Amino acid sequence: NNSSQLSSLPLHILLYVNGIYYIFYFLATLAMIIYKSQVFSYPDDLLAPDLAVLFLMAILEVPRLYLGFKGNLTEAEAPLGLSLGLTVGSVVLCVYLLQWQTYVLWADVLLNAVLLSAYGLESGLKVTAIAAFVS
Repeated sequence: NNSSQLSSLPLHILLYVNGIYYIFYFLATLAMIIYKSQVFSYPDDLLAPDLAVLFLMAILEVPRLYLGFKGNLTEAEAPLGLSLGLTVGSVVLCVYLLQWQTYVLWADVLLNAVLLSAYGLESGLKVTAIAAFVS
């Protein structure tokens, strides 16, 4: 019996850590948007899109992480590929919050840089795992 396990432990750990970090990221970013709306003259028409991007990102994060865990543990490339696709969407929203949000504080830069780094590392591990599952 020479069955081999192809699921990636580093990917599993990173997905778990990203899930925990995202909760912190979401709460910190939400608190900063509330803070900025109180301290700065936040145009009313720009507050809603900034909040909408944050909530859309949170909604995307759930299936993104679920499919990542499922694809990795079941060694199935389809859910992992879907998770990778959702990661691209999350990266775009993260870049919005980093570049085009109404007010960008140094804490926004730090939070988004960490998240983008994690997404990059996770994507590399997903591509590696998909290649292992397909071969």
